[in-house]
Amino acid sequence: MLRRTSRPMGQTCSKMPAAPDRPDGDFARFFRSWVANPMRVSAIAPSGRRLAAIMTREIDPAGGPVIELGPGTGVFTRALLARGVPEPDLTLVEYGAEFIPALHARFPAAKILQMDAARLDELSDWPGRRPGYVVSGLPLLSIPAALRARILGGAFKVLRPEGTFYQFTYGPRPPVSRDILEALDLAAVRIGGTFGNLPPASVYRFERRG
Repeated sequence: MLRRTSRPMGQTCSKMPAAPDRPDGDFARFFRSWVANPMRVSAIAPSGRRLAAIMTREIDPAGGPVIELGPGTGVFTRALLARGVPEPDLTLVEYGAEFIPALHARFPAAKILQMDAARLDELSDWPGRRPGYVVSGLPLLSIPAALRARILGGAFKVLRPEGTFYQFTYGPRPPVSRDILEALDLAAVRIGGTFGNLPPASVYRFERRG
């Protein structure tokens, strides 16, 4: 999901054999991933429904394809579907191999890529419509600044001019520095937060200035 890797760039996982869908095992799966690599998975549990609702409430189902970075167990993905986003309009970019089988089983019509989110700018397969939104579940505060800039910059190379990028954070400020925002000519707007998440979180919308 987050670190550089020498493996080939993300491949569509739509032909993988489906694994049993076990939502009740999401916490255990997430916790094991956190224990194995706490820098890549910064929370010990999947995001909550309140946070998912805030992350997706500005998404217009007719606004074009949606890219989700770091979907994990699919909490935000389910919220996007509840908003009315067609499942074929979803591209799920996940680095962690441990999450891929469940994502494939739960969202068979979505495009699922196992790849590093920092390589997002290498994607070009958007026939007809460029994406309108990026919804990010990545732990940006755990990522080096240079990679944060590459992830955000890559996303805005893929997005339409009016496209927006949604990111949650556990800190009191935007998870991207002012220097990075100025270099990318982006603005950050806090659109909400919730204490009903573990830990409490804020949500920011990133958009092109002007």
